[in-house]
Amino acid sequence: MLRVAVVGSGPSGVYSAQGLVQRSGPPDVRVDVLDRLPCPYGLVRYGVAPDHEKIKSLQNNLRTVLEDERVRFLGGVEVGPGGVPVARLRELYHAVVYCVGASTDRRLGVPGEELPGSWSATEFVSWYSAHPDAAADAFVAGARSAVVIGVGNVAVDVTRILARTAPELSPTDIPQAALGALAASEVTEISMVGRRGPSQARFTTKELRELGGLPEAGISVDEAELALDPAYLDPSGLPAAQRRNVEVLRGWAAAAPRDRPRLIRPRFFLRPVELLADGGRVGAVRFERTVPDGAGGVTGTGRFEEIEAQLVLRSVGYRGVPLDGLPFDADRGTVPQRAGRVLRDGVVSPGEYVAGWIKRGPTGVIGTNRPCAKETVTSLLEDAPGLVRREAADDPLAALRAEGIRPVEWAGWQAIERAEAELGARLGREVVKLPGWDALWTAARTAGSDAARADGF
Repeated sequence: MLRVAVVGSGPSGVYSAQGLVQRSGPPDVRVDVLDRLPCPYGLVRYGVAPDHEKIKSLQNNLRTVLEDERVRFLGGVEVGPGGVPVARLRELYHAVVYCVGASTDRRLGVPGEELPGSWSATEFVSWYSAHPDAAADAFVAGARSAVVIGVGNVAVDVTRILARTAPELSPTDIPQAALGALAASEVTEISMVGRRGPSQARFTTKELRELGGLPEAGISVDEAELALDPAYLDPSGLPAAQRRNVEVLRGWAAAAPRDRPRLIRPRFFLRPVELLADGGRVGAVRFERTVPDGAGGVTGTGRFEEIEAQLVLRSVGYRGVPLDGLPFDADRGTVPQRAGRVLRDGVVSPGEYVAGWIKRGPTGVIGTNRPCAKETVTSLLEDAPGLVRREAADDPLAALRAEGIRPVEWAGWQAIERAEAELGARLGREVVKLPGWDALWTAARTAGSDAARADGF
């Protein structure tokens, strides 16, 4: 029997587990999916915006894999310092697939970036998604104007959440504290700003169009600014996705903004150069006007503009972080690999694999993880005849428990789900996410208490 550990229970991890157990032929495979959180699904649970219920429903597909009898979910297991060392995993399993994502954000590298009121979009998303690591809770307090720096899907997400009202968000699983804060928000203007043009923006058209359908928000687009893009007047030569984006923006530019309580301003060809202080916190962002350089990039013009903002959300991309015990390419923010096989000093390291963002960088959409995982699983299964000859634990879970590790198993996760449904019922809402580590651990432990009572203890 081939025993495999998958570290990370987001889409890339679950797709890797699925590919392993759905194969045909020997050897039999058993997969343990480890996650440092007591909850599965990774960014599907803690990254997808709460109002994107159709995308969040992907959890149902991932659930099917994690409920397979050949797969075990082991949550609350830290891998690395303070947890299970990478070297120990290699002793317990024939192979380990690391699907640890890209957990930090890229920096702007401009003066004032650390001012109070300046946050990464990652922090904001963690807050409204009830990620247990989320610490801040004063994002919108005292803010009248917000600037979102970036023009990708995450930038669109945070812009949309800022523009939504409490009645729109209440039916979602957004945590109660975030719902209350957003209900009290006095933000009336949101600028979403990119340093390049509309034809180079990274949002999808579907996400972009959603901004125009918000019942309490209008859209204002400056056609003169859009026209700085050489492809704006005639987008016919653009790839389909970019062409549709430009067409949506052209339509908004031609129409008068709807009179709504909140206004969204997509802006382009503006590069942030400094966050300006006002009373000890951010008060504005200084931008330099850019123009296309003819080679796909932009160049500065020496002309500057300031946009008022008491809230700045920096959405300029994610970045992988090193995992102690694994090699790491600091320039790319990924683990060196070849077809999913981890490379140590340029040489394949037997039994070590990667999939997802830590393999290829933070690119693509959720579905991109499926072919990425398939490539890695194919490599692992090609190596299986040699891997299965290595010693591994008869039962890695028993070995982990003997070392003091107490994973949250599937019953513990189901207890968390029940607690979130109960919380929602008490609040007169649907399912509401539990906030913080303590609440999650308390809920997960009820599974053990229920099992003990059922056994007569």
